[in-house]
Parts: sequence; structure tokens; C-alpha cells
Amino acid sequence: MTATTSPGRTRTLRATHRQWDSPLTLPAMSNTEDVHARYRVTSRSVEIGGKPAIPVSGEVHFSRLPRERWEDRLRLMKAGGITVVATYTFWIHHEPREGQASFDGNLDVADFVRLCDSVGLDVVLRIGPWCHGEVRNGGFPDWVQAADVHHRTNDPAYLRLVRRWFGRLGEELRGLLGPDSNVIGIQLENELYDQPGHLTELKKLAREAGLTAPIWTATGWGGADLPPEVLPLFGGYGDGFWVEADSPWDPTFREHYFFSHVWDDPGIGADLREHLGSGSGTAAGAAAPRTPSALYPAATCELAGGMATAYQRRPWPRGLDVAAVGHNKIGNGSAWQGYYMFAGGTNPADGLQESHATGYPNDLPRFDYDFHAPIGASGRLASSFPALRKQHAFLAAFGDRLAQMPSTLPDEMPAGIEDASTLRWALRSDGTSGFVFITWHQPHVPLEAHPGAQFEIGLDGGSVTFPRTPADIPAGTIAHWPVNLDVAGVTLEWATASPLTVLSPGSAPTLVLAAEAGIPVELRFAEGTSVTGPAVPQGDRAYTVDASQPTVLTAGSGNSVLDILVLPAAAADAAWVLETSRDRELVLSADPVWVTESGSLAGRSAGRPDVRRYSPETRSFTAIAADGAAGASPGATSSVSPDVSTAARPVTTELLRAAQAVPASYGSLSGRASAPSPDTVDALAEIHSLRIPDSAFADGPFAAAAPAELEVEWAGDIAQLLVDGRVVADRYWDGSPWVVEIHDAGISAGSDVTLQILPLSREAEVGVPAEAQRRRDEAGGDLAALDAVRLVRWTGWQESA
Repeated sequence: MTATTSPGRTRTLRATHRQWDSPLTLPAMSNTEDVHARYRVTSRSVEIGGKPAIPVSGEVHFSRLPRERWEDRLRLMKAGGITVVATYTFWIHHEPREGQASFDGNLDVADFVRLCDSVGLDVVLRIGPWCHGEVRNGGFPDWVQAADVHHRTNDPAYLRLVRRWFGRLGEELRGLLGPDSNVIGIQLENELYDQPGHLTELKKLAREAGLTAPIWTATGWGGADLPPEVLPLFGGYGDGFWVEADSPWDPTFREHYFFSHVWDDPGIGADLREHLGSGSGTAAGAAAPRTPSALYPAATCELAGGMATAYQRRPWPRGLDVAAVGHNKIGNGSAWQGYYMFAGGTNPADGLQESHATGYPNDLPRFDYDFHAPIGASGRLASSFPALRKQHAFLAAFGDRLAQMPSTLPDEMPAGIEDASTLRWALRSDGTSGFVFITWHQPHVPLEAHPGAQFEIGLDGGSVTFPRTPADIPAGTIAHWPVNLDVAGVTLEWATASPLTVLSPGSAPTLVLAAEAGIPVELRFAEGTSVTGPAVPQGDRAYTVDASQPTVLTAGSGNSVLDILVLPAAAADAAWVLETSRDRELVLSADPVWVTESGSLAGRSAGRPDVRRYSPETRSFTAIAADGAAGASPGATSSVSPDVSTAARPVTTELLRAAQAVPASYGSLSGRASAPSPDTVDALAEIHSLRIPDSAFADGPFAAAAPAELEVEWAGDIAQLLVDGRVVADRYWDGSPWVVEIHDAGISAGSDVTLQILPLSREAEVGVPAEAQRRRDEAGGDLAALDAVRLVRWTGWQESA
């Protein structure tokens, strides 16, 4: 993209560092109670190993994944910068029949915790007993839901049921909890708004059962009334399925694309609060938005990793949409980044979903819980994965500093959610140094480039103004620019590129900066700093860098020497920062890469592996030699998103039965369209036979890391995949490709595989994304189409010894 500046249209953007509002305090949690060897909480931050840090948690549900996929997902999550795994223990998955609790196979919570530990990931257990998670009865088994008790209260009869369930969890996890455990958090209940005494009682029951952790949490949105015994956690969704089908972009979603010091999201769970009412332990309406407890720092557990799809409304958040919300929360002062979901999955059996039939205001798919997550249900990475990966690498390298920096909002704030001209930005600083966070992106309502931006940052030692040449900020910019950043004794006074990481080999350390698309890279160093390399002096210790390709500068100050690697924006999108047996490493790959148990690199590729490692010694990228990809050799560094077309083969399809006419409605609940019954889909859907080629079942030493996927491009209402006459997967249409891993779906050589597509009535009150709606409009009637089915066979590889 051509760089643009507007020297004649300068807009000076001002912010002055603000100190913490209150002195640092230490709550009892993790300091005098449930003391842990590594984790503790202060009123400002989380400390890990005695240092402030910003944990990054990602949700994955072990019971919604085949057990053989656990390690793949965990290693991908860690490679994406996740440090903590959050997971629900759904009671209904484990004990559908009273007294017959199961922890076998993909229900083995203890082995899941052990595996997380072996991969190097900490764990937050969300133990409920009511979880939501788009699960039937909120996760209560039917026999608990039907029990003559006051659910989600301190009714002794209800507590007896909970005590027994917590006791079973405690038995399973015995020996895995305690001061040295990787279980560092336990969430009690979920979306409980008016029962602080009940949360206190649940914590007591959990501890009696042997469930313990240094951090106890509860969701704080909706104005929840929480006891001091729990850390309030917040969320942020830029879109959601829980508003009406024809609703415009709701203000509760839009607000997350602005910087703010209000942490509540009153929209999350609002439909359930209204639908279920206070009789189920929920407040009838959301209270006024609240800020975090004075005892604890601002923290999140449900930043949108994507969004589930309900029958009546089907959002499809894209990568920048997800990344913008997460980035804003960092700029707002987040002490803990938590995503829901980070890896999608599939319900372990039919009928376990939230639905009208079970009293919920939304119908969810019978099986599908892909969530448009950064890691999809099949293991395919979404565009949100690399966008978030860059943020997480930044937090890993600079989180110890950032955690000690309060957030300051600028002097000029947007006038409201309709303001599309005032730049959205914030400052985190300690009075001496800091970072300027810029997020100039939102979905649905496009933004224009912001012209002539120049920042004036007031710090304790005076103000810093940059860049020298005011720059236009293109729409889609997500950046965090440094101010007075000291790395190894060299001070970068400012830069118009985002710090990604610091590599610290035996020679000079390397600061890695990611250029922003369409913004010239300018850097200014402290007085007395010498700069060598391909940088153009601009006077007054400022330099410009051509960021069209990776560029290395060397800055020296006294006896200190620092290399600075500037990555082009496209290359930064392919950057992975990984902790290997060698050290922290920077790798470029458009396809998935992770670190094995031995500390070497492995991954999968769509076609020939194209993986390059940066060498600080040679200041260059070199190809990684890989085993497992027969006949493949690393090529030039790719600067584009993964292209699976080179690994895709068309699947032969045959129309077995044409669709029948469909009604405009299958009923409704609370004014929301109901999904058709399985029998209705069977009767009315068109049916296609799929002939899966034998190459889908090839095996080999790296087969476990190389999924075989069916990629289905289709249009309609509901699609269902049947194997030997049994429905194994389903999807509500939203315009996105549907990807199914064939082995996880139970497809083997000789399987009879069919696809059902139910037409979508032109009059159906179903909300879909704008692109999908255009296709509905163009169809002129009921819509049903099978555009293409492809087999995508990934290639597994491992770094050569």
C-alpha cells in the first residue's frame, strides 16, 4: 500500500499521563489465602513468578473435542500466544444420568489438565455448576433441571446436588491442584447477577471438595452484584446472536470499538435475563454498567474470539473485527486478556444444545460450535488468529512493563458511537515511557482514513510529539506505538511501527517492529544514539525506514547495542514468536507452526512448507529444513494469507433428491424464529451424495498433524452431513465456508456420505451478514445451492534434526 501523509492537515492529538487512581493494595486472595508458588493478584495487576504480567487466556472445551485433537489445539493455542486455557466442565456432559458420572475419553478433565501442564499452559476451570456455554439447561443435567429445588440459590436441597457434583470433580482432580499446580483459576457459576451470598457458598463447597486455586473468579457483566471473594471478569463482543434478527448494529456491540474505562457489557446475557427472569437466579434487567472492584485489576474472560450462530441471527465476525476489540481492551488497561472461544468444537452428542425446546430464547445448531473462533472446529485457522497472535507476542515481551502502566484517555474523545471522524486511541504509560494504542477499525459502518495525525504525549519529564510528518491513519489500522521505549540500554523515543517482540541471543538483542500498512515508518532515538543501516536521516535524531521488505538497523548508545528489525505489514501477519529449545524465536509462515514436546518446530502446510527462521547472528531469514513433506522443499517467504487451494481437490457430488418447498416460518418463541425439526429437514432438504476420494485416508508418520477436511461452499438455511445415514455435523448458513474434519466426523473408506441442504425462504425472519443477504436478495426466491465441495489434505512436517 502506498504510504500517505498530510503535512497541511495536521490534527494534534493530546493526552497527558495520569497516575493510578488509588495506591497499590494486596487482597487476601492469593496473598494470604490460597497462596500459589507463581501466581498472585494485586489491585493493579497479576504477578507471575514475582513479576507483573498480562496473562492471555483462551477458551476451549475439552468435552467438545475428540481427545486425540487436544494436543493439536493446545499447541496451536500456545503458538498463538495463549498462556492460560479456560474450559467449562459441563455437568450435563459428565452426568446425564444421576449417579453415573463419566470422565472417560474426551470427558477426562484430569488428563486434560495434565496435558495442558505438559504443553506449558496454565488452566482456569469454569466449574459452574450452571455454565451456559450455549448448552442445554445451561449445563444442568435434565434430572437436575427437573429437581424440585430453587436452582442457583442457597436452597439446601440444591446445594446438596452441587456438593455431590463438586465432590466428583474434586475426586477426579485430586493431586492436580494446590500451590504448585497449573490450575491457577476457578470460575464459580456464570452470569449470576443478584446472588453474592450464593457465590460465597459455592466457593466454600468447592474448597470442601478439594478444588482450590490462587484466583477465584466470577463474571461481572450486567451490573452483577459480586462478593469480594471473587475477581470480577468482564467481556466484550462486537456482534452477537442474542439480539433480534432485524436489529441494526446494537450499541452494546459498537461501544467495544471505542476506548473506554467502563468495563461492563450490559448486552451479554441480556436476552436470558429478560427471558428467564429473577426466578432462575438472574436479575430481571441489567443494572447500570460498573467498573471493576477496587480490590482487583480490570480483567476479562470473554472477549470475542468469534461468535456462535443462532437460527434467527447469524453474525460472522472477521479477523480485524475480533482483533480490534482485543486491542482496545489492552489500551483500556486490561490486566488479563481472556477470549471466548479461542478454539471451536462440536457438541459431543445430539440434543445437547441451547434451544427453544429447552426453554431458551435462541435455537443453536445440534452439533456445530465452531464459533468462527481463531482455531475452528476442524483445526483450520481463521484470519483472527494471526491478527491476535501479534498482540499476544507484544504482551509476552512487554507485558511486565505494560501491567504497571495505567490507561489514560485522550483530551478529545469521540462524541458517541456515531462519531466516525475522531481518532480512537489511548495511552498506557508510567510517566516516563508508554505505548499509544490506535484502533481505527469497525465492522458494518466503514471508516475513512483519518488525516494528518500527530500525537502530543504529556509525561512527567515533558511532552513527546510524533511523528515529525503527520500521517494519515488508514481504515483498518490496529497499532501500538512506543514512547521512550528502553531496550537493553538503547532508548527509542518514538516510532510509527508496533513493537512485536524482543529476541535476546548471545549477541546484541533484537527489537522487532511491525510496520503498519499505509503508514511510513519513522523512528527517533534518544540523544547520543548512533544509528547504522538502511535508515534515512531526517534531522533531529529521526529516521525513516523503507518497510517494503524486512530491514535491520543497529542503534548504539554508550556500551549498549540494539538491532532493530522492521517487518513489512504483510510479513508481520505471517510472524510467529515461539519459545523453542533454542530461545525465543521469530518464524515466518502463512500456515500453522507450533513447538513440539522436544522444543523443535513442527506444523502443517497447504502444499509445500514455506517456513523461515530469523537469525539474529546473520540478521536474515533462512529456510527451515522439514521432514514429513514428501518431495516438498521450503520456498521463498510468503507474505499472503494461507491459500489452501493448492492442497484442495474437488469432491464429486451427485444430486439424489431435489428440495421441497419450504415455509416462511417453523414457529417462534419470544418473537424469534424457531429452527425446523430434524424430521422437517429430512423431509424438505435437497440431498447430495459425496464421493470421498481414497487420498482422504492416506496415513503416515505425520498424519496426526495433517487433517483431511471437507470444505463445503453452499447457500441455504441449514446443512447437515450424514455418514451411513446418521447426522454427524450441521451448520446454519451465514455465507462462510463450512469445514469438517473427515476423521472427526466418522468418515472412513467406504462410508456412505450425504449432504442435506434445506432451502432458506425469502420471507424467513433470519438475519445473516450483508454479503449473504445480498445473495438472498439476488436469488429472487427460496435459496439452496451447493457451489463446491473440496477435499483439503494438509501436509504434516517436523523440523529436521
